Amino acid sequence: MYVQVRPSLTPNSCHGSSPVFASAARPAICGSVGPAARCCALPALHGKVSSLLSPYLGRSGTLQHDCKRAEWQRAKKSAKGTRIFASMIPMDSARIKVIGVGGGGNNAINRMIGSGLQGVEFWAINTDAQALLQSAATHRVQIGETLTRGLGTGGNPELGEKAAEESLEAIAEAVSDADLVFITAGMGGGTGSGAAPVVARLAKEGGQLTVGVVTYPFTFEGRRRAQQGLEAIEQLRKNVDTLIVIPNDRLLDVVQEATPLQEAFLLADDVLRQGVQGISDIITIPGLVNVDFADVKAVMSNSGTAMLGVGMSTGKNRAEEAAQQATSAPLIERSIERATGVVYNITGGKDLTLQEVNRVSQVVTGLADPAANIIFGAVVDEKYTGAVHVTIIATGFSQTFQKTLIDPKVARQEQQDSPKGVDSPWKRPAPVSSRFPQGLGSKGFL
Repeated sequence: MYVQVRPSLTPNSCHGSSPVFASAARPAICGSVGPAARCCALPALHGKVSSLLSPYLGRSGTLQHDCKRAEWQRAKKSAKGTRIFASMIPMDSARIKVIGVGGGGNNAINRMIGSGLQGVEFWAINTDAQALLQSAATHRVQIGETLTRGLGTGGNPELGEKAAEESLEAIAEAVSDADLVFITAGMGGGTGSGAAPVVARLAKEGGQLTVGVVTYPFTFEGRRRAQQGLEAIEQLRKNVDTLIVIPNDRLLDVVQEATPLQEAFLLADDVLRQGVQGISDIITIPGLVNVDFADVKAVMSNSGTAMLGVGMSTGKNRAEEAAQQATSAPLIERSIERATGVVYNITGGKDLTLQEVNRVSQVVTGLADPAANIIFGAVVDEKYTGAVHVTIIATGFSQTFQKTLIDPKVARQEQQDSPKGVDSPWKRPAPVSSRFPQGLGSKGFL
């Protein structure tokens, strides 16, 4: 069953009485050209030009409707001396979908939607009909209706896989018509563990760049979930281009002793958000340094298991400290050294300086293999005024080293075998005082 929901749509005028639906939180959907024609805001052109022209442009930067052409011409004339070049009009941008599978995946995309993540299309897939009703996603797909009767899988991954196989047509629709598909889920349960690899397989077979961003269960969740999580991660790894695994246990080293359980799980959801947003922002948000989708695809295509690092800081040395957080945690120094591809994103307010971007870049490139393919973006977001936020994705590890990124037991042994006293200025992150509560403190790489 496929359900599309339009939240809080406000009618405007277009084509006489034909409605254009506009929402502050979502791109407009114009009834006159069909629901698939999305009309997104024009990326930041200079002042008056941006405000004058954005209402007349669609998702690809072309005119939305024939009836707008006369108004378009008048808008150009009213720019009064401002020269408008074809190069200022954005070309068709990459289409990105974020698909949450199972309860953990659905919670994660709710977190992303609540944070205001822009430029992506959200889909929720679940066997639990009641849970789907609570989803904030515009697109919702119930799988395995006959098999599970909308009651979930009871934590059985085999049932989750069969439910996905029952609903292949609906899943294929969910992953189609996209350039990049993120699949987010919690490993260890039933629907996420069983269905996520099937969703990934269909996406990759369709030619989309497919990235998995998943969590591995806390130790206290039990051995059964841990084993199911490992098996699911291995199956998912075979069906994605890049897989980012976030072991929940590492959050225990980050959060304070008195952190409530519910807040800890919310933090796990937020780490998934940062993994998705760190990549999508590079592609979708016009920034100081823009990165083509082809560049991201070159680094992340068929790259296997990856590592995610995040850091944020305020104050005089915020750039160095943010980079320090994003590169200073168990396995990170050795991870970056072994990576053949690194994608990182620097976000700050309008006060972000060129020197700060350079300092972050020096930290990352100083740790990476000189032969690694490194790409980065720098984005200005007023929400981060006074702060610098850094997200790093390290990819392209050997098969042997990838095991240390998946199996916590192997990871611990790798840590014990690593040489002591590694000569790096970023081994011990400096304490920072952040006014952003959802940051990860002084240990940013998970």
